[in-house]
Amino acid sequence: MRYRVEGNTLPVAILQLEAGESIISEAGGRTWSRGMIETETQARGGAAKSIGRMFAGESLFMSKYTAKAPAEIAFASSFPGRILVRELKAGESIICQKSAFLAATSGVDVSIYFQKRLASGFFSGEGFIMQKLTGPGLVFLELDGHVVEYDLAAGERLTCDTGVLAVMSQSCTMSVEMVKGLKNMIFGREGLFDTVITGPGKVYLQSMTKAHLAAMLGYTVNK
Repeated sequence: MRYRVEGNTLPVAILQLEAGESIISEAGGRTWSRGMIETETQARGGAAKSIGRMFAGESLFMSKYTAKAPAEIAFASSFPGRILVRELKAGESIICQKSAFLAATSGVDVSIYFQKRLASGFFSGEGFIMQKLTGPGLVFLELDGHVVEYDLAAGERLTCDTGVLAVMSQSCTMSVEMVKGLKNMIFGREGLFDTVITGPGKVYLQSMTKAHLAAMLGYTVNK
């Protein structure tokens, strides 16, 4: 399988499939295709995982696209940002926001990931339920705004605004901390809580999320 990512503002991942190769996405995730491709909509992983995806706000079903001959298929982002491509080794997992998954090769397992700490889910802005992607295979992730990557050492902490965390290695842990200082809480306009990611592992942060943009536009309209 060969692929390329085109576009800067609203990128699209274009994959060249050989006969017999497959790619999976959320149901109806394909933007366009060329050539003979068979589409199969299924509940991957059985009923438990499908119900879990429903609670995560995703579709119960996933689509599997299989090339019957050399073909091309494309998956476009829905928001200005970047398409991140990661190759996962067998058993390697990453944790991402539930809206980040765009597509993956058929060997990748897509499941839900529950925050172990309730406070992290309720106040971090990432949500109590995230997605867990486990290799082997290629994954294509849709991230919002400009994306910055960090490689955290063991015990190293990274503090960010809620909702900014897009992807992290499973070896990382996430928690929330209340902003210190009464003046900071009342006048700082940074929110009451920060998200704290602790290494070791890779972390991808996104500069602008759909929620942040909606809040900013709402504030502007209501002024």
